[in-house]
Amino acid sequence: MSAQFWKGRGRHLCAKLADVHDRQTRSRNMAAIRGADTKPELIIRRGLHARGYRYRLHDRKLPGRPDLVLPKYQAVIFVNGCFWHGHQCPLFKWPKTREEFWRDKIGGNVERDQKNHAALREADWRVAIVWECALKGKGRRNVADVIDTLSQWLSCGDAELDIEGLR
Repeated sequence: MSAQFWKGRGRHLCAKLADVHDRQTRSRNMAAIRGADTKPELIIRRGLHARGYRYRLHDRKLPGRPDLVLPKYQAVIFVNGCFWHGHQCPLFKWPKTREEFWRDKIGGNVERDQKNHAALREADWRVAIVWECALKGKGRRNVADVIDTLSQWLSCGDAELDIEGLR
């Protein structure tokens, strides 16, 4: 159909069309989203490795399977996606469809994160979280600054670190 036909009609159509994919296609798309080796995680890994830090990846023995484990510093680093971990930033938007499902899903993720971080701290691990918004979007930080902040944190001995995007 021509663009002229659609002009002025989009608002009404979008209100009725919740998703452009059928259930199977949407399920396949969502299943393809990576839980490890994400682009933000690779950025952090490359930056720390270039500065001489050595780490283990996704240690299953630790609560929450941290993205990076630095035993020499008794520290773990999580690189969290803002959507999946419910970060209240400009990158996070509640889905308009199946709201109850998503609130339960994301709420469960947040609750599990808190429990895992508490267990790590109780076991004398230091915990850093790098949020996706620190590396992506309008509020992103300079990657070198994020790596600098992580380096300083690793050497200073503080128990926790949270790196977010600029608001």
